[in-house]
Amino acid sequence: MEVRNCKECGKIFNYIGGPPLCEACRKALEDKFQQVKDYIYEHRGADINEVAEENEVSVQQLRQWVREERLEFSESSQVGLACERCGTMLRSGRFCKACKDKLANNFGSMYQSAEPKVALKKASSSNAKMRFLDGK
Repeated sequence: MEVRNCKECGKIFNYIGGPPLCEACRKALEDKFQQVKDYIYEHRGADINEVAEENEVSVQQLRQWVREERLEFSESSQVGLACERCGTMLRSGRFCKACKDKLANNFGSMYQSAEPKVALKKASSSNAKMRFLDGK
């Protein structure tokens, strides 16, 4: 187990994984996420800057939640995120469907087992003779 300082409040905590936040800050961030979700549900036409301002959360944090596929931009939204591989505009996530499929195929082909190529030598007729030990 690793001991770290919380990047939000500076408190020392046992780091397990994920964002380097103590349990209290992690819970506060999750509560903020629920608040943002409720706000978006009630104000469907709100843009990202309005959501950030009204909920006192950074635009960067909102984009992080979109990258994590916890939030997504509406189909009518002018704003989106670029696919990290090809640059196509996305409503949510890190990669577009085409790039996800390509990555999945690449990973799949990496783990396909190649049939071993073992060449068996056939014994030639001169080597195929029976041999006896001399019992003298």
